[in-house]
Amino acid sequence: MTPLYGMTLNELKGVAAAAGLPPYAAKQLADWLYRKKITSIAEMTNIAQSKRDYLSAHYETGLMPPLKRIASADETVKYLFPVASGKSVETVYIPADERATLCVSSQVGCKLNCAFCMTGKQGFGGNLTASEILNQIRSVEEFDQLSNIVFMGMGEPLDNIEELFKVLEIMTSTDGYGWSPKRITVSTAGIIKGLQRFLDESLCNLAISLHSPYPDERRALMPIEKTNPIKDIIQLIRQYDFSHQRRVSFEYILFANRNDTVQHARDLAKLLTGISCRVNLISFHEIPNVPLKKCSLSQMEIFRNTLNVKGIISTIRTSRGEDIAAACGMLSTAQSKNK
Repeated sequence: MTPLYGMTLNELKGVAAAAGLPPYAAKQLADWLYRKKITSIAEMTNIAQSKRDYLSAHYETGLMPPLKRIASADETVKYLFPVASGKSVETVYIPADERATLCVSSQVGCKLNCAFCMTGKQGFGGNLTASEILNQIRSVEEFDQLSNIVFMGMGEPLDNIEELFKVLEIMTSTDGYGWSPKRITVSTAGIIKGLQRFLDESLCNLAISLHSPYPDERRALMPIEKTNPIKDIIQLIRQYDFSHQRRVSFEYILFANRNDTVQHARDLAKLLTGISCRVNLISFHEIPNVPLKKCSLSQMEIFRNTLNVKGIISTIRTSRGEDIAAACGMLSTAQSKNK
């Protein structure tokens, strides 16, 4: 049956019409789905029983509990959620001081095959629906504690842009969860067509996976550089204001003796000059059959300090959940997706 959870208000208007309900019933449906934490259509008590019977015969809520929950020594939690066709995705909850962040997946696997990412190594298994993306958020035990959501899990969000935009609408709309867009970050390797639409239509924060200021080197790490070069991404970003309503950050994984030199930092600063942004430096988490190596903390600090001196705000992101394979670049359901 068709899931109601993940439908926008406009889609719920169509459901109401099909059920013979008045137009205002769409708002009632949205209120039950996104504000009152129901788990069944039978709980929608301000809708006539006959109409609930109709809805139950044609729709389901779409909420699904996780298949597995694993906690890290550092209190990070990794969830395994079921999706269509017996596949699954991973979702990561990261508590830190006054923040509680959920790292959400948008695809089963990924098409982009970045050299440093386990998700890409498993290949592409399909786009998630808005219902499946939102279910990851709603069905974690820590839902009520969440302060931020980041689309940095499995998959490339802008490669699933229609479903992504439904989720963003539901998360930020007054008929949905009513979150501020500033609490949501979408991370992308840089699909320019989708990026332009995102910048035009959304006020959510943006994170760009960069990893090298040099096109040839970035291409070796991220094949998407061939069709969506970083110079074009930067040129597009320069056309937008990131000083007030939203922010842009650049994600930079440091690999030992590869992209971690002072000259890399200087040229990265030059590339980003004039953009109000932050660079997040990330430790590489080594994965099987990949020759890339982890950069030392001391070298990461030199890189960070070089950027800061050049006027580019830079921080070293604390690695979380490595012991449960929940850290950056480690998410994969290759072993479980066909079970």
